[in-house]
Order: sequence, then structure tokens, then C-alpha cells
Amino acid sequence: MPKAPYYIIITRKNQVLLSFLDIRVVVNNKEIYPLQTTEPVVIPLEKDNPRIVITDGFHFTKPLELNFKRPAYFNFDVVCAIDDLQLLAGSLILAILYMLGFLTGFFLLKLLSFTPIVWVLIYYYFNRKNFIRIVKAGK
Repeated sequence: MPKAPYYIIITRKNQVLLSFLDIRVVVNNKEIYPLQTTEPVVIPLEKDNPRIVITDGFHFTKPLELNFKRPAYFNFDVVCAIDDLQLLAGSLILAILYMLGFLTGFFLLKLLSFTPIVWVLIYYYFNRKNFIRIVKAGK
């Protein structure tokens, strides 16, 4: 079997929200490759101009079409739009606002403490094309 002249290497970043999703790579609307957390997926291609979509079944990226100039490879990372630092900051805001509301007795502070949860849920359900992103490796 001859070696494929083109390769796509896709790695899944180690993020908290991505760890709950079953991510797959779809190439040319035909081939499906599961993307594990531990190791990258190397996709050999025989033809130029592949169309790549990353999905978990509910979220999906915009189709990415690649043009190879010569026999080579592309290296990509799959990341979540809400990174771990944003998730930690939202959790801290939730905890601080709830504790302030609990200690002072202001119901409005308790109510405002749930805004990070509402923000994550809105982003998760209504921003389906941008929740999972494919970026060049190293960025």
C-alpha cells in the first residue's frame, strides 16, 4: 500500500469542558475518526482539498478546507471556547456572590451568583458553531 502524501494531525487539548464531550473528526463527510484525550489522531489523505469538521454530535465547527502546496501535513488543536481559567473565574464569582448574599441576607446577590452558570449554559446551547474550535497547533 503506497504512503499517503498528505497528513492531518489533530490533538485534543486537555480542558475540563472538553473532557465531558465525545469528540470526533469528520473528513469529507465520509470518514469519522474518534479523538481521544491521550493521543493525537493522524489522518492520512490521498487527495488534496479535504474538508474537516469537528463535532460531538451537538456542537460542530465551521467546515475547514485545506489546500496542500506539496506533500506535507497540517497540525491542529481542538479547544473549547470556555477555557479552564474562565471556568475557574466563573466558579469564584459564583462562590463569592453567593457567600456575600448568604452573609448579608440580600436575595439579589444570591440571584446574581447564578449568572456564571446561566452564561455557560447559554454559550453551550446557543453558540453551537463556536463552542468547539479548531486552531493551529501551538497557538
